[in-house]
Amino acid sequence: MQLVVARIGRAHGIRGEVSVEVRTDEPGLRLSPGAVLATDPPEAGPLTIEAAREHSGRLLLRFAGVADRTAAEALRNILLLAEVDPGVRPEDPEEFYDHQLLGLRVVTTDGTPVGEIGDIAHLPGQDLLIVARPDGGEAMIPFVSEFVPAVEPAAGRVVVSPPPGLLDEGGAAGP
Repeated sequence: MQLVVARIGRAHGIRGEVSVEVRTDEPGLRLSPGAVLATDPPEAGPLTIEAAREHSGRLLLRFAGVADRTAAEALRNILLLAEVDPGVRPEDPEEFYDHQLLGLRVVTTDGTPVGEIGDIAHLPGQDLLIVARPDGGEAMIPFVSEFVPAVEPAAGRVVVSPPPGLLDEGGAAGP
């Protein structure tokens, strides 16, 4: 299974480096020199990371065969994908890959059905569970332990403890 681990941003300098928006909690593992990553769109890759370094709080990568600013700029907005065994979980027991959450039933702490996880929105500083409601609406639940006290993939469910009003009126709520 392929997971998005980064999105290529702007070219940096004149030697083919690019900044990347990291979308993995394991950048040292997934975005290190020698890693070969698939791309979306597929015709842009695969790309082999030749060098990686931090600069002013951003990760910069250089890919094999990308030697100048023009070639680097042509990669802008391409997604980098890593191959991950679908059965493997992240190292942190409180983290999950999106595919492990999609389709799980969502119930409140008292057992009331809320719906099913249809998507996960990754916003800066906040992930949201997008729950498809039985009535056709959506509920957006911040994916934090205060509101999501239990994630039980083996049981096929996620338990939520929403604050008053979060699931009211069609369930549309945000951060």
